[in-house]
Amino acid sequence: MELDSRQTIIVAILVLFLGKYLNRKIKVLRKYNIPEPVTGGLVASLFFGLLYLLFDVNLNFATHYRDILLIIFFTAIGLSTEIKSIVKGGRVLLIITIFAIAYIFVQNYIGIFIAKLFNFNQAFGLIAGSIPLQGGHGNVVSFVPVINEQFGISNTMEIGMIMATFGLIIGGIFGGPVANYLIKKHKLKPDVVADDDNITIGPKHGKNLTIDYNSILKVIFMLFVAIGIGLYLHDFLDYINFTLPLFATCMLGGVTIAFIVPLIIPKLKCPGKSPTLAITSDLSLGLFLAMAMMTLKFWEIGEESLFILVSILIQTISILLFTVFIIFRILGKNYAAAVISAGYIGSAMGATPTAMANMAAVTKEHGPSAIAFAVIPILGAFIIQVSNAFVINIIMMIMG
Repeated sequence: MELDSRQTIIVAILVLFLGKYLNRKIKVLRKYNIPEPVTGGLVASLFFGLLYLLFDVNLNFATHYRDILLIIFFTAIGLSTEIKSIVKGGRVLLIITIFAIAYIFVQNYIGIFIAKLFNFNQAFGLIAGSIPLQGGHGNVVSFVPVINEQFGISNTMEIGMIMATFGLIIGGIFGGPVANYLIKKHKLKPDVVADDDNITIGPKHGKNLTIDYNSILKVIFMLFVAIGIGLYLHDFLDYINFTLPLFATCMLGGVTIAFIVPLIIPKLKCPGKSPTLAITSDLSLGLFLAMAMMTLKFWEIGEESLFILVSILIQTISILLFTVFIIFRILGKNYAAAVISAGYIGSAMGATPTAMANMAAVTKEHGPSAIAFAVIPILGAFIIQVSNAFVINIIMMIMG
């Protein structure tokens, strides 16, 4: 059964409402800060799986608007990014960048080790490493043809897509509980910050700011200009044979607008603190994650199911240990480090939207962290994506 874009949006909204309802009614979901789209999306995915197993009804959803929502979300994050926030989080960003890039190597060599245990071509390890986990489904589509051609293997697309799918689920499930554990164990409290630095998922809803006709027009205008910059940048990078996801270049377009506009036209302020942009960001993220989770098809695991399950299990244990005993500690064992830990797990196992949803759930329960929301979007959407591409190419060169 094929559902078009309109029908997919309707189902996604219902799934998001379901997640909100379940989180409101089930205390354990709130206690461990499970994002609402993850809750609703997983329940919906399991329900659609039962339809397939019991009645042979296979629902296929349109992904066109899902991809657009992802771009809008990252562009909104870019527009809401302020240089002072980046500077404030500069030391934290530098530290976590060094360790995050190092972990990309670790993640790939874990995959290669498992592939050798199963007597598979070691290139299968890359498809169980940072390509699907750090990069997500988009990276799988980009790198699989190259790996298949270079190493003469096949059936990697399915493995990569399933690994990316499980990574998305695990990143969404474990991020909040880990942060919750760290906060309670170390009795952490939010730092005292200026009122205009208190942000949740994107910009703060300012006291004197309203949502009106002009604010909506301004947000739409700047979103489309920023996306245009992102499109041109993406085409340029393609021209020089460097692959970077479109959402990452659009986020850079948003950062560019947020930086340049106040310098050129001081009176035309960017909507970084506007509730209009905040709602746009929240809505895009919620619907994107709901669509991503509800379209998961667990029953499509094939002959390599044991390899996939062992890989995802070891990768999960590894990222949890790395985050709790290294990332959290090197960032200072404070409240911001705990929130960043939730985001890092979401990013390293799934995708940046999952990271943002994790942090939003944690800060909604325990309090704001401006540094976390300044660091993770830049780390996950740009630094990791670029570094991941370099690391994968280095490892392929080493493998011959």
